[in-house]
Amino acid sequence: MTLPANAPKIAPEPIRDPQTDHLLTPDNCLVTMIDYQEGQYATVGSTSRAEIDLGAVTLAKLAHAYEIPTVLSTVAVGMGVNENTVPVLTRELPGIVEIDRTGVNSWEDPDFRAAIEASGRKKVVIAGLWTEVCLAFPTLDMLLEGYEVYPVIDAVGGVSAVTHETAIQRMIQAGAKPITSLAFGCELMRNWARPDADRYRTIINDYFNRKREIGSSSGDLFTR
Repeated sequence: MTLPANAPKIAPEPIRDPQTDHLLTPDNCLVTMIDYQEGQYATVGSTSRAEIDLGAVTLAKLAHAYEIPTVLSTVAVGMGVNENTVPVLTRELPGIVEIDRTGVNSWEDPDFRAAIEASGRKKVVIAGLWTEVCLAFPTLDMLLEGYEVYPVIDAVGGVSAVTHETAIQRMIQAGAKPITSLAFGCELMRNWARPDADRYRTIINDYFNRKREIGSSSGDLFTR
């Protein structure tokens, strides 16, 4: 049946197989967030904490809203050196238990690695502080293990702009596929006419509200 030229489109296109889709779907990926702890934030110099949280909170909200398997990890909490994951993220990830480590490369921790493997998924959406260490090292290792790895660039930061950008280039050269938090949400949602599109509408509205607040406090006003 052919619709008249002026007929509005209100039905979604057919959904591709969410397991085999080459793009990210709620059914073919997992999310991991690594070392979002006060000590790590304190030493980031490539961007502001507010900008990191803008992306990181959005990522956490997406993981929860779309019921994506999520692995949350910290370093040196059990050693008494660092604090747990910051509350701004844990309150968006109810029921997710932190995996604490002693090493800077989470892939070398058997509990972290087992959690990733237990998901049975090969597309890993990853974010961590710092970009050049806690994000880059497991990304490089997982790529060698045959995973597709998607660093969420607007949710991370490095000690300096140079270390952050260098780490991104290193990951890309190794085969990582960088994304951003809002783009990840669009990739999950895919079509505004789907019945679950309000999950993303809520998150994107929250994102822009928070972005306006950042702009107001910094003098960099944003309108939409």
